[in-house]
Amino acid sequence: MNSQTANTEVRVRFAPSPTGKLHVGGARTAIYNWAFARAHKGTFILRIDDTDPTRSTEENTQIILRAMRWLGLDWDEGPDVGGAFGPYKQTERLDMYRQAAQKLVEEGKAYYCFCSQETLDAARKTAQEQHARFQGYNRACRGISLDVAKERIAHGEPYTIRVKVPLNRGDVVVHDLIHGDVTFNARELDDFIIFRSDGTPTYNFATVCDDAAMKITHIIRGDDHLSNTPRQVIVYEALGAQVPVFAHLSMILGVDGKKLSKRHGATSVEEYRDSGYDSEAFVNYLALLGWALDGETTIVPKDVLMQKFSLEHISKNPATFDPKKLDWINAQYIQRLSDNDFAHHVLIPELIKAGLEMPKATNACTDSGTGDVAEGAGEAMDIHESDVSACFDKRPSWYLLLASILKPRTTLAHDVVEKARFLYQGKNLCIDEPSLTKNIYNNESAGASLKAAYAALEEVNDWTSENIDAAMAELPEKLGATKRKFFAAIRVAECGNQVSPPLGESMELLGRELALFRLKNALELLEAHKS
Repeated sequence: MNSQTANTEVRVRFAPSPTGKLHVGGARTAIYNWAFARAHKGTFILRIDDTDPTRSTEENTQIILRAMRWLGLDWDEGPDVGGAFGPYKQTERLDMYRQAAQKLVEEGKAYYCFCSQETLDAARKTAQEQHARFQGYNRACRGISLDVAKERIAHGEPYTIRVKVPLNRGDVVVHDLIHGDVTFNARELDDFIIFRSDGTPTYNFATVCDDAAMKITHIIRGDDHLSNTPRQVIVYEALGAQVPVFAHLSMILGVDGKKLSKRHGATSVEEYRDSGYDSEAFVNYLALLGWALDGETTIVPKDVLMQKFSLEHISKNPATFDPKKLDWINAQYIQRLSDNDFAHHVLIPELIKAGLEMPKATNACTDSGTGDVAEGAGEAMDIHESDVSACFDKRPSWYLLLASILKPRTTLAHDVVEKARFLYQGKNLCIDEPSLTKNIYNNESAGASLKAAYAALEEVNDWTSENIDAAMAELPEKLGATKRKFFAAIRVAECGNQVSPPLGESMELLGRELALFRLKNALELLEAHKS
């Protein structure tokens, strides 16, 4: 922690603009602010910077809040929470900005500017044609007395408010905890606008007013804001406020080395949520995009992150977003779940969403894996714990067995739906045509294999995977068939394709009656094909 704030309570903020969804870069910034606050027993503030009237919407604000909640980034002050420094939406703070700007004008630190856009454009064009060293605003209105300015305003003349950059101001040095000291030549700064002619504050003014009023100690944000920082330092100094410590995060690149964008795939937090990613795994991965615990550890749970996070371990180099690594981390989080937790938090909710299982409000769940359920019926439903429990309680051992075989084969939550779908198709199993052709129609030993399996399994009364596997174990050798061809035919007959969970467990989940029916049905398909 910088010595400037070593004895001060850490106060950080995440201040998204609700002009769209919360994207990966913004989510990483939020995670770093949250983790820094937690690691230093400080305060994490969520502020909505919604002063862009043409693009900011309440709908986008709610999308951002939902994304933050899904990420598990609880805020100590902000919307729905309140706090001593509210309100926490900029549109509700406009009077504060007006008062602050007016105070600067009265103190001679800002002034009214009456230059029209046409005048500004003409002055800029002249400066460019003359190859002038300084091509910013020429300070034409800086010398107008306050009394004259007020008189012109009283006559209805439109105006903006500009801050006075001290003419003798030396270089602006930004002490950045990631990039080191970054120096800006103050002579290249013009007297920039802090209040527009429509009566709204500019970003560089409003955000400084808020950060000063909210006693922000550290500003952690993307390095696309670094160019704004010298102007913001000028505003801090004009307000007489303490300049916070800055930490500017390098950008996130795609695997092609270009700035991450939609062409690389999903970019918003909600897209990843809806794709079946675990929120803690997603936070873990985003935290690693520019930060490392020790250079070796990849799995960093949130409780570790909130204890060990530090700005000193953030790299100044751009990070690369690698979807494969994200998938690997997500799978690691899934594998760490117990079978019971996997069933309750991944398996059953996904089956309900897909319409394969029904919440208790709509006739509860299927009693065996044999019923036909309206596909997609649950997609618009809110999944409640009571719905999940209602399903699980009907057949806990069935779900635990299914969880035990699907969990090792699951990368994303959605994966379980296709892997379990064959269990819900009853006597109307949808058999993959290429698998049927290759493993049954064009398999010379398929007929004998199906008949032998049916005969052997018909003798099995205690229908467990162990007994099922034992009944079929020696059949390939007796038939003179290869194990691969024998079990391929059985697998396609029972599961509808040649890639499925372990066969014995799958048949146990299907139940004796349905498993035998599917063997007989596959035989009938083969005989019909031959005829």
